[in-house]
Amino acid sequence: MPRLELSVAAAQAGVRLDRFLAVPLGSRARAQALIDGGGVTVDGRPRPKRHVVAPGERIVVEAPQADVATPGAAAQEAAVRYTIAYEDDDLLVVDKPAGVIVHPARGHRAGTLAQALADRAAGGEDPGRAGIVHRLDRDTSGLLVVAKSDAVHRALKALIAGRALRREYLALVEGHPSARAGTIDAPIGRDRRDRTLQSIDTDEPREARTHFEVQRLLAEVTLLRLVLETGRTHQIRVHLEAIGHPVCGDPQYGTAGRFGLARQFLHAARLAFAHPVSGAPVDVGSELPEDLAAALRAADGEPRLA
Repeated sequence: MPRLELSVAAAQAGVRLDRFLAVPLGSRARAQALIDGGGVTVDGRPRPKRHVVAPGERIVVEAPQADVATPGAAAQEAAVRYTIAYEDDDLLVVDKPAGVIVHPARGHRAGTLAQALADRAAGGEDPGRAGIVHRLDRDTSGLLVVAKSDAVHRALKALIAGRALRREYLALVEGHPSARAGTIDAPIGRDRRDRTLQSIDTDEPREARTHFEVQRLLAEVTLLRLVLETGRTHQIRVHLEAIGHPVCGDPQYGTAGRFGLARQFLHAARLAFAHPVSGAPVDVGSELPEDLAAALRAADGEPRLA
C-alpha cells in the first residue's frame, strides 16, 4: 500500500481535513472515503473528515496506488512555468504562459499553477485553489492576481464582484466589427446541444458583459482590446463568436491554426485595481508572448485595407 505523508503549512491551516486532502487525493469524495475507511491519520490518530487541520500537523494516508499523487505528478508541478509580474506582502500578480492550468480539476489533478504557488499563496475555502481569485483558460496567457491571506482573498473577490478590478485582454478576431467600440451584453451558460461548450444558446443563462475597442484594423482580422465586466467561463471567446468575430486560432469557438497559431489569440494584458490593504493603485501590464506577436506580424503582412 503506497504511503503519502503531508505536513500542514501555516497558510493551509483552518480547513477541514477532507478539503485539505482533496488535491493530493484527486477529489474530496475520495478523501472522505479514505478518511471514513481509516486510511488517514493526523499525528498518529484517526480523525473525522470535519477535523480542522492545524499548522505542523502530520497527516499520513495509506491508500491504493490510484488514490495518491505519483512522483510523476510531483515532477509536473515542479515544472510549472510562470513569471511574477508584481509581488508584495499581501498579493502577487502572476504572468501565466499558455498551456498552464490554473487549478486542479477533473482530468487535471497535477501540474497546476495553484499547486506551484502553494508555498506562497493562501485564502479561500478550497485548499486546492489557495489564493486563486480568478482564472484563465489553459491556453489563454497573461495576468491574474493571487492572494496571500484569507482576508486579502476576500477583499480581492469583493473588488471583482464590485467591478473594481479592471481586467483587459487583447484578442485577434476574424473580420471587422461594425463599430469601433461597443458592449456585448448576452447571458452565457452551457450550450443546449454540446455540454462541453459555453454558449448564449443555453437553458442556464448567467449575466455576462464584455466591452471591446478596436486597436488595429488589418486586412481580414482585427486586434481588439476587451474589458471584462463579468467573468464567466470562456466569456470573451463565446461573446466574440456570438457576434460573428471568433478569436483567431480558437479550436472550440473559431478556426484552429490561423496564422500558425497553436491556440486562441487571447492574452490577459493588464490588471488594474486599488490595493486591498494600502489602497494604493496597482497597475500591471504584460506584453504579447512571442507566439501571439508572430501571429500578429503574419496577419499584418497581409494586404491592408484602403
